[in-house]
Amino acid sequence: MSSAWLLPEHIADVLPARARHIETLRRGLLDAAAGYGFELVIPPMLEHIESLLSGTGHALDLQTFKLIDQLSGKTLGLRADSTPQVARIDAHMLNRSGVARLCYCGPVLHARPSGSGSTREPLQFGAEIYGHEGLAADLEILDLMLECLRVAAIEDVVVDLADARIVRAVLAGVPVDAARLDAVYAALAAKDAAEIRALGASFAAPVKQALEALIGLYGDESVLDEAARVLPQRPAIAGTLAELSRLAASARRSHPRARIGFDLADSSGYAYYSGARFAAYARGASDAIARGGRYDEVGAIFGRNRPAVGFGLDVKDLAMLSLPPAAREPVRAPAGDDAALREAIRALRARGEIVVADLGDSESAAIAAAGRRLVETSGRWAVAPR
Repeated sequence: MSSAWLLPEHIADVLPARARHIETLRRGLLDAAAGYGFELVIPPMLEHIESLLSGTGHALDLQTFKLIDQLSGKTLGLRADSTPQVARIDAHMLNRSGVARLCYCGPVLHARPSGSGSTREPLQFGAEIYGHEGLAADLEILDLMLECLRVAAIEDVVVDLADARIVRAVLAGVPVDAARLDAVYAALAAKDAAEIRALGASFAAPVKQALEALIGLYGDESVLDEAARVLPQRPAIAGTLAELSRLAASARRSHPRARIGFDLADSSGYAYYSGARFAAYARGASDAIARGGRYDEVGAIFGRNRPAVGFGLDVKDLAMLSLPPAAREPVRAPAGDDAALREAIRALRARGEIVVADLGDSESAAIAAAGRRLVETSGRWAVAPR
């Protein structure tokens, strides 16, 4: 029998020092998004399962905890990703005709951890633009993503760019069933040249050659020139390569320390993304610390299929990679009801000071750390060194 105080696997309490760090980051990220004009929304933790999983694919279904509503008898889900909820809010709660910039930050729950050391309760921060189909929205979202990493003091960042439209343009007009299409995308993501040759054996020569070439199209910006040379000469491909170049140039201008790479065969999430995709990596992280891109079909199930682009990250992961803020030194004050004492404490707290009352019966961590004291001198209360 397990102890009552033990938590489920990959679920953990967040203790004071780290909780303060995470909360400081959360506020900084939301302030950064607000500076770009993003409005905060707070979706519910659970809702009907059909709404939570609409348009998201099989992977999110496996990550979603499900339960039966005792009031309605319907199946509910605990959100594993907030994007479908924000798409629902945009489609039905706001129902604006123009551009909507929305952001959010709250816990999500995963049925399975994404890695051996990962949590099943990320604190998901995200920002999304609805209603603009042009590249300007992609540029803004990528810029905000990098700005959020700068807020967390994570400057040494590598950004990988890809685009779901490239593989789709290569395969345009090719009769292929869903199972083989999944296999092609998986082989491209794995850089499995032998599997690509086997899967494309019946394809027309230009398509087969393009798929084989895609496997090697990763690296710096020279990849875009090589892609323009070896991929089919189609307007959709040329236009996509030009947009990727503009995304890279914009990121370099606004965040010069960010390094930009490309992987044109990376098609993970191909059923979800409809255009440019980007992922940020940092030293010390085993996986991307932020991901985003264009997903224009996300609102279709809600009857309002309008353009959408956004990104998300786990604030807890970000806190593991960034330095915590310096703890402010508290002021130690005597406990009591003296009116002048209470007014002095109130004034200090209004100035942003941490004032901890000494209850006398125990030494809390805050009291023990206090190097300054609130003392009375000639009828006036003032802060004095220990």
